[in-house]
Amino acid sequence: MTLIIVAILLIGFVLIATEKLTNVNKAAVAIFIGTVGWVLYICYGTDFVMSEHEGDYVDFLNGAVATSTAVKHYIAQNIFLKYVGRAAEVVLFLLATMTIVEILHNNGCFDFLTPWVRTRKSRKLLWCLSGITFFLSANLDNLTTTALMLVVMHDLVASRRQRMIYGSAVMLAANMGGALTVIGDPAGLLLWNMNAVTATNFSMWLLFPCLIAWALPTFLLGRMLPERVEIVWQSMPYRGDDTNLNAWQRLLMLFVGIGGLWFIPTFHNITKLSPFLGALCVLAVLWIVNEIFNHKLMNVEKMIQRRLPRVLQYGVLQMMLYVMGLMLAVGVVEETGAVRWLANRCDAYIHNIWIMGTLSAVVSSVLDNFAAALSFFSLYDVSDAVGDAYHNAFVQNGCYWKVVAYCTAMGGNILAFGSMSGLALIKMERIHIGWFFKNVGVKALVGGIIGLVVMVVIAQMSL
Repeated sequence: MTLIIVAILLIGFVLIATEKLTNVNKAAVAIFIGTVGWVLYICYGTDFVMSEHEGDYVDFLNGAVATSTAVKHYIAQNIFLKYVGRAAEVVLFLLATMTIVEILHNNGCFDFLTPWVRTRKSRKLLWCLSGITFFLSANLDNLTTTALMLVVMHDLVASRRQRMIYGSAVMLAANMGGALTVIGDPAGLLLWNMNAVTATNFSMWLLFPCLIAWALPTFLLGRMLPERVEIVWQSMPYRGDDTNLNAWQRLLMLFVGIGGLWFIPTFHNITKLSPFLGALCVLAVLWIVNEIFNHKLMNVEKMIQRRLPRVLQYGVLQMMLYVMGLMLAVGVVEETGAVRWLANRCDAYIHNIWIMGTLSAVVSSVLDNFAAALSFFSLYDVSDAVGDAYHNAFVQNGCYWKVVAYCTAMGGNILAFGSMSGLALIKMERIHIGWFFKNVGVKALVGGIIGLVVMVVIAQMSL
């Protein structure tokens, strides 16, 4: 049964990696393998529980007779809910940040982006779009930022070929900016929830590698552009009855939303509660401010058609389902003991975190950066130091967690389908994988390798 469950996970990974070919949504695949895996697990529950949790199960029985019903209750209450809780922490955080962006956009808090970046100088426009994306993705999730900035870019640039270059730069900035912080990417958020990293240490370690992996490919992409770019001149969007805020009110709401997200690491350090609670707190405050500013519109039912929020809702809801399904699927494989067996083989035959990081980059380039990161994170638990440098890499703020987080984010840039942001780009601009790899992926690979070398130097200096 362990082999069957592992086989289902691997088949699911293949379907996720070939989503562009099969047209089967990766979120649907993840949910399917997650649910089927746990159903199969509970069918052979007694064997798995006696193998992995014998002592705890005996305590749970408390002298009662072991029956199939008793083991199912034990699995449901003591094993399954643990993985549901881990996934829910990430999903609820994504839900809160998505809603924050929805509120900010509906009130026109991002409308100033288009006038700020509008210029006929192609390279200036490239760095403005890319820089804003990098900053926003470090504070919001990278898929939300990609969707937001791709719409801004699409409404500015007339030429489809130039939009492909600008959109690729936006995707690179979103992925590397998201990797810079624990709240910018689901993989970093997962590490934070695992107590594998602290927010400040994580960002300081990844600052220079992420900057290099973003800036170098962006510079090379700029050389593909002409000196001048054809710009579509549009007026500020008409918002009908959905907002009546002035500029200062919009800036205040933007400060509450983005500034509140910056406060989440401090909230977590003070309370030790899960970060999603801090995100919900920020959402609640922003929601109250929104209702105060828009009190005259609360009873207005007529709303205009808004393209961007629907893009955000569809994309982020898919991401939430994908994260939930994938974490449940990897969790059930973990409970079979197969993950521990694989970790022991990695310790015996590889025994090098940099090789593991490189492997995670390769996997993320053809699979998906979150799926690759989750798989490699699941191999090990956060442990206490045991003396040698290799095992010290798995303590809190150890090298292993940050190397895998960086490598999977960087690997997702090599082929566009290696990340949710890349898939959003492919769908919006109809980019072919061959074109992307030739014109963008190779540049991203060069920048990523140089960033990894810088990370090796940082690791050596910290010893």
